[in-house]
Amino acid sequence: MIDPALHLVLRPVALADLPALERMAAASAHGISSLPNDSQKLRVRIERSLQAFGSLDDASGEETYLFVLEDRGRGEVVGCSGIAASAGFHDRFYSYRNEFVVHASAALGVSQRMHTLHLCHDLTGYTLLTSFYIAPDYAQGLAPQLLSRARLLFISQYAERFNERIAAENPGLADEDGQSPFWDAVGRRFFAMDYPQAEQVTGGRSKAFIADLMPHSPIYVPLLPEPAQFAIGQLHPVGELPFAMLQDEGFDADTYIDIFDGGPTVEASLGLLRSVRQARPLRWMEGRHEEAGQDLGPMVWHIAVNADRSGFRAVLLSLPLRAQSLSLAHEVVARLGGAQRLGPHSLWVSPLAEAAQAGAEA
Repeated sequence: MIDPALHLVLRPVALADLPALERMAAASAHGISSLPNDSQKLRVRIERSLQAFGSLDDASGEETYLFVLEDRGRGEVVGCSGIAASAGFHDRFYSYRNEFVVHASAALGVSQRMHTLHLCHDLTGYTLLTSFYIAPDYAQGLAPQLLSRARLLFISQYAERFNERIAAENPGLADEDGQSPFWDAVGRRFFAMDYPQAEQVTGGRSKAFIADLMPHSPIYVPLLPEPAQFAIGQLHPVGELPFAMLQDEGFDADTYIDIFDGGPTVEASLGLLRSVRQARPLRWMEGRHEEAGQDLGPMVWHIAVNADRSGFRAVLLSLPLRAQSLSLAHEVVARLGGAQRLGPHSLWVSPLAEAAQAGAEA
């Protein structure tokens, strides 16, 4: 029996994927507006992605890339994820930065350390991970690992098109109607709309014209209502899975939060991320067996990617941790787009972490 993981292929989005994206956008929770529930906006996202993948020009930083995860055993698109080459390309990209200030009185012998939020655009220009969605039936096992982590290998393969610093917003607390306690306590006081309305107006997260109406002086967290204080840095349940994978990669979640819902915004250096650090190229070898007769250790799951930008593919591949070559007769050649897309240095693999390996049993 073929392992179901071997049917999964991550590839660039195509126009034919519009109905699948419409279903995913409709199923997404409030606050995931980088995948808008609007057919025309989704079509524009696809067209911009096609242009980014296919362009032969030098990257400007305006590019956005959208990937879909396809289960070829069932003929279905079951997830998507994206990359924005440069956050805030057309305007500044705002966040709140967590800081602590000390107020002290020598006369009273009192010293207090106060949590404050400072509006900033520190992350402007960072490459931004966006649009993560996985169908509920695929949320267990290895599918989310491929969907999230393969993007990092794409960025590392084409590093000249991206920033060395990577960030990702994660959805904060909101109820079933999309009402956010952080937005109600902060944003709504300066922008007379509820949270879902504000996101619909902006068409995306952390837009500059929203921030222009926000207070530019520090917000003292103890002055906020308790529900808003509790929401700072907290995750919406839908964000727990992608957030956990980002933390496992080495992203820092302590410094920044989203100006809309207070959800954690993570950031890191590309070269320090686990999947990038542990990636290695494989040589193509003639014959049917990889490095026959050598003790290369136990078989482990890897993410394997080709280095063809317009025909990019990423798949799951089980091979020994110390393997350095792969047979041209291996079935992975077809899943990565065929031999015509695989040059002598075009295959890169990165092992999944031990915790992710355990997900193969789920």
